[in-house]
Amino acid sequence: MTQPASLLCIGLTTVDVVALPVRMEPFDGVRLIDAMQMAPAGTAAGAALVAAKLQVATQLAGAVGADAAGRFIRGELEHAGVDVALLEVLPGLPTSATLIPIDAAGNRMIYHSPGAGALMSLSDVLRAATASASAVHYAGIGARNLDGHAEELLASAKARGALITCDLIAPGPDSAAELRRLLPHVHVFMPSAVEARFVTGESDLPRAAYALRNWGAGAIVIKNGADGAIALDSAGRLQVVPALKIDRVVDTTSCGDGFCAGFIAATLRGKPWDQALRFAAATASLVARGPATLGLLESYSQADAIATAASA
Repeated sequence: MTQPASLLCIGLTTVDVVALPVRMEPFDGVRLIDAMQMAPAGTAAGAALVAAKLQVATQLAGAVGADAAGRFIRGELEHAGVDVALLEVLPGLPTSATLIPIDAAGNRMIYHSPGAGALMSLSDVLRAATASASAVHYAGIGARNLDGHAEELLASAKARGALITCDLIAPGPDSAAELRRLLPHVHVFMPSAVEARFVTGESDLPRAAYALRNWGAGAIVIKNGADGAIALDSAGRLQVVPALKIDRVVDTTSCGDGFCAGFIAATLRGKPWDQALRFAAATASLVARGPATLGLLESYSQADAIATAASA
């Protein structure tokens, strides 16, 4: 019998195809570029892949199609040590996929094909896994079979003492209502600045953070790209977490997932709030230094050394 995962990531699973550097203009013929890379991605699978790289025992619950992209995702995640027993295969549907051309300045264009990623089911096996995990990262808001039903998963896990974190992607008109149901059962909610502004209607990020905390979350971290993050802790203290300066930004697509996974990994190792946030920023900086989900991230000790040096 397998041991319970330290971290269970639930939600969006995609494959990213990153190409760089490209010129954002039409042309005929062939142009050579430096790199093209595929990787499992998405708010759940991306966080799971990074967490596994940070030496966290990780399980992923999501959905892929019965196609080559789905087999690729499963294989890459298994190779990284992620438990994919809860990664459903949905026949007749394509795997969710994203094409990301990036120019020499780091600007991106994102083309996404939705596919199976938001169609995972709420099964008894998922309920059991959630009940046994020591941390749950919920990234399934907008999933057709989870919205309106995921509250039970998070409530039971939180009541048992698990760390509950939550992320968001591409919020829609129903996302705010779902967040109001879920956030009372979430310790740390970590949306992007764009997402936080959208769901709260607040253009000012500190005001958005307070609004989200009033919806019931224990703490809020709003990821704000090169400007770092706005963090509101459980005591109501607001702070700016600076982004780490790096020589060259290559690909920021999965930095948010890296930040979430870094925060969870550091917290599970016992780091306090401020140190966990610095570690999360260090993890995101390593992701930004290379293409696709992992970038140049190699290990927990690598990220920890960068976080320690940045705070010295």
